[in-house]
Amino acid sequence: MATENRSMRVIARIHSDFPTKFGIPRQSGLVKSLRSRIIFEPEFRVPEAVRGLEEFSHIWLVWEFSQSVREGWSPTVRPPRLGGNKRMGVFATRSPFRPNPIGLSAVQLERVYLDDELGPVLEVLGADLMDGTPIFDIKPYLPFADSYPEASGGFAEPLRAHRLEVELSEPWRSMVPQPLLEGLLEVLAQDPRPSYQHDPTRVYGFTFGGMEVRFTVKEDRLTVGEILPLSRKEE
Repeated sequence: MATENRSMRVIARIHSDFPTKFGIPRQSGLVKSLRSRIIFEPEFRVPEAVRGLEEFSHIWLVWEFSQSVREGWSPTVRPPRLGGNKRMGVFATRSPFRPNPIGLSAVQLERVYLDDELGPVLEVLGADLMDGTPIFDIKPYLPFADSYPEASGGFAEPLRAHRLEVELSEPWRSMVPQPLLEGLLEVLAQDPRPSYQHDPTRVYGFTFGGMEVRFTVKEDRLTVGEILPLSRKEE
């Protein structure tokens, strides 16, 4: 059978505090305080297209792993949370390296508002998307149909409880804007490192909300060693 090609149109892009992939929560909803905005592409800035959406508390986002597009595909991948050295079937994981690099995230819809220039804008909480990620579709989350509390989490279930104790002392704490502080602490507690890296002397860093955050991890304790505003870092 011949391979059929299909194309999808980007309807919107998300704007978050993560300009790079490092540090982004591994699943949506893990850090509920993260705030993002969804801005529609000019063709889709039609208020009627989101009529009634404000009645839903959560929505599904169908999006593209735009930084992970590859030629070809592999039937197995190495999930980072399994240490990066154990292979699992690609369809048993949420790896970005898939035949079609499509992601699916359930996020809380905080509000829908109309901007004079941007048209309808969606403000959401708990997204796991990089800034600028293209969105293919938006659908309402239906708790009576989309939620299965009794479902099994497979090999990912034991990993859910893994958290780090975060030490963020002065003067670094005072450098974090108050609206971003809770989100940053939760992101760090989720352990943004690759699971196969355990060197306690290694300094890790990622960009969040216009800041470069640098830290070390020893056993189950993460210590923030430096926070630099991007403007200072780039000078």
